[in-house]
Amino acid sequence: MGQTSEILWAAPLGALLLGYTLGSIPFGLILTRLGGAGDLRKIGSGNIGATNVLRTGRKGLAAATLFLDGLKGWLAVALVAYFSPGDAALAAAGAFLGHCYPVWLKFDGGKGVATLMGIVLALHWPVGLAYAGVWLAILALTRLSSMAGITAAISAPVAAAMLGRFDLVFLLLALALLVVWKHRLNIDRILTGTEPRVGARNE
Repeated sequence: MGQTSEILWAAPLGALLLGYTLGSIPFGLILTRLGGAGDLRKIGSGNIGATNVLRTGRKGLAAATLFLDGLKGWLAVALVAYFSPGDAALAAAGAFLGHCYPVWLKFDGGKGVATLMGIVLALHWPVGLAYAGVWLAILALTRLSSMAGITAAISAPVAAAMLGRFDLVFLLLALALLVVWKHRLNIDRILTGTEPRVGARNE
């Protein structure tokens, strides 16, 4: 009985831990240090995501951060889905929490937009395309990275429901609410008209 219970817990726990470990890799911080741009946490908003990397003036590093933050979310879900499909949602949650609350950075991580995009693409690519489309459209219209990220995150559970993937709705809604929470200061600035556009050096 004990061994059976341990086996039943092994795969879900492993999925969660793998997701968290991959998600917690702070690519923005690593790339800016390797690129000689300094400590990202002391630049602009202090956030470790691609938008703040852009404030260093290193567009290549910002693009690489965006790609790698998305890739780690996608990889966590894809790996677990290949070996244990039923635990893919746990890997998704782990990757997102790892990015937003990495133990290596005293649980002070990014805001999850790029990582969530990778997660959604791995869970169900049509929903991921909808996410990416909304993000790009809002970013182009407003040049507000925070608004684009929030809107894209909220669009994910809506798109999942519209595409009949009701099994993903609760997970994506929970992750979207965390994205909104992580952007709460940005929301205040949007409402007061003080949120900087993409390209500004201070947030």
